[in-house]
Amino acid sequence: MLSNAIILIFIFNFVSCVPHTHNSKAGSKEEVEHGFFVPRDSNHYKDGRHESNFDHESVLGSYNAAEEYDHLPPEESKKRLFALAIKMDVNGDNYVDKKELVNWILRSFKMLTEEEAMDELEGEDGDEDGKITWEEHVAETYGIYDDDMILNHAKDSPEELEMLENDRELFKAADLNGDGILEKSEYPGFSHPEEFEYMHQVIYDQAIRKRDKDKDGFLNFEEFVADHHGSPAVPTTEHYALEKDRFIKDFDLDGDKMLNKEEVLLWLIPNNGETAENEAKHLIETSDTDKDGKLSFKEIVDHYDVFVGSEATDFGEQLQKNRKYTDEL
Repeated sequence: MLSNAIILIFIFNFVSCVPHTHNSKAGSKEEVEHGFFVPRDSNHYKDGRHESNFDHESVLGSYNAAEEYDHLPPEESKKRLFALAIKMDVNGDNYVDKKELVNWILRSFKMLTEEEAMDELEGEDGDEDGKITWEEHVAETYGIYDDDMILNHAKDSPEELEMLENDRELFKAADLNGDGILEKSEYPGFSHPEEFEYMHQVIYDQAIRKRDKDKDGFLNFEEFVADHHGSPAVPTTEHYALEKDRFIKDFDLDGDKMLNKEEVLLWLIPNNGETAENEAKHLIETSDTDKDGKLSFKEIVDHYDVFVGSEATDFGEQLQKNRKYTDEL
């Protein structure tokens, strides 16, 4: 039987890599077009319809808390939200301005990442010791338990083997103390590498290795627009035109018709700051009764259904869904 070291060297040489795609409950481990990571607000609007869950999670910083609030009476929701509003008001002027709200939402995003990561860790922690070995991750995610199974995957499932090697690189980068084990403090870097700057080099390396066909260290537009398998896009399609526009306007910052490392990462990694800005703007526009550009505690509490929801609003949303279903029948 081959040693682990030989097996891993074999895997490294056998595969090219694609970006790892752990993140958010909306798209955990789900690869989307081009292999970039799913933005946190990807499910804020579905089919043109506003989904309030994202607002509640952005305020509470917890899926579990958001679910709990859905079953609270309105008065209890208002009471708890008032206490949160006081904490949001960092400068103590009895208002929550946009900057304070953005910072609060960014804090919530970090808490959501932690909650998501701990859920994933629990699912992979075979011996329930609160930490993850590489063997535990591979067994839980890929069903691989020994070296012979890895060799069989080399023959039977090269795409899955490619994903396995991606994970191995990310696991090693997330293992900050180099002991071969991911502690609770290290695991979020593995499960959500897009959220941690020290993981971005691996994300970039995997993307460039997968897409940079001419090996010049940059991505030109054809490499950028190719699908996950490297097949070229059809120039006559609307998709091609839209991606060309994005490439030029959103990512090719220096206008040299290719993406360097900074620009590739700009493409691959969601901008949480921008997402938080947009969410803060949405919450203020929805709740700012006197239109002064900031929120009083009363305005926040009066719009508790926007910020946290409750038993009453949960009932209302369910009623609306039932009505829509009846209409369709």
